[in-house]
Amino acid sequence: MPTPTLPRFTPRRALGRTGFIATPVGIGDIADRSVPQATLVATLRRALDAGLNVIDTAPGYEEGLSEEVVGEALRGRREGVFLIDKVDVLDAPVAPQVEESLRRLGHDAVDLFVFHSVSELSTWDALAAPGGGLEQLGACVRAGQARFRGISSHHPEVLRAAVGSGLCDVVMFPLGPFVDLRYVRDVLPLARSRGVGVVSFKTFGAGKLLGDTEGYGRPLEARPPGAPPLPHLSVEECVRYTLTLDPDVMLMGMSHPHEQDAALHAAHAWRPLAPEELAQVRERARAAIHGKGKVWWNPPEAPSEV
Repeated sequence: MPTPTLPRFTPRRALGRTGFIATPVGIGDIADRSVPQATLVATLRRALDAGLNVIDTAPGYEEGLSEEVVGEALRGRREGVFLIDKVDVLDAPVAPQVEESLRRLGHDAVDLFVFHSVSELSTWDALAAPGGGLEQLGACVRAGQARFRGISSHHPEVLRAAVGSGLCDVVMFPLGPFVDLRYVRDVLPLARSRGVGVVSFKTFGAGKLLGDTEGYGRPLEARPPGAPPLPHLSVEECVRYTLTLDPDVMLMGMSHPHEQDAALHAAHAWRPLAPEELAQVRERARAAIHGKGKVWWNPPEAPSEV
């Protein structure tokens, strides 16, 4: 049976001060060792054929498989794609990590390297200190191994410090129906005001909002017979909610064509939600995520309202 045709996406606006005109949707982690690598490459290329022009990867995604898949998918079509990779080990020298990632990718440079999951202020302070990781990454930028630098984070206060520092061109953080509202009310407008690009993740709450999982495909323990079904949100609700918040780019992981179909058709047909609709989706998300394990993308001291 032929795979359905995806809608076509066009670049929308600049990703912060990078000047790169990005599509509103980007390709998140696509690594899955239960799927043949050739299939993963074909799935990623299918998203590229639909016009998506931002790709995110990291060395820790399936122990380098993600970088290998991305590198192969971009062979011969690197131009016009904004490639994001990460520095996973935050307290180790940066240059060897950058070189190893580029080796797995099979490309000479990426557009953006970010420090992965900088979620404590002390960690940010160490990276931003003289001689720290950001200065080391700056040397990689000057060497032509990347064009821009930034962080991903699961902490609003870290992000506020990073955006205010002037050291980050792009920040990556959670935006979706179930996130700490400081990401939305504080970090997002601050980044816009400073010309810092915003790339979001956790649209589906690691899958918790869509299904019965602790996140990323880990099923919940069996529930008692006759127990009522757990509440869920739809793909369309999650996508509409996040795009209404209006990040520069909303990343979505799409390892299988059927996941692409649902997510990208929803994004293409998107219309903004009114404030009362946003509130309704948030309330339903609170119910849909209850009892599904740790919400690691919200800091422990997050306010009760999300």
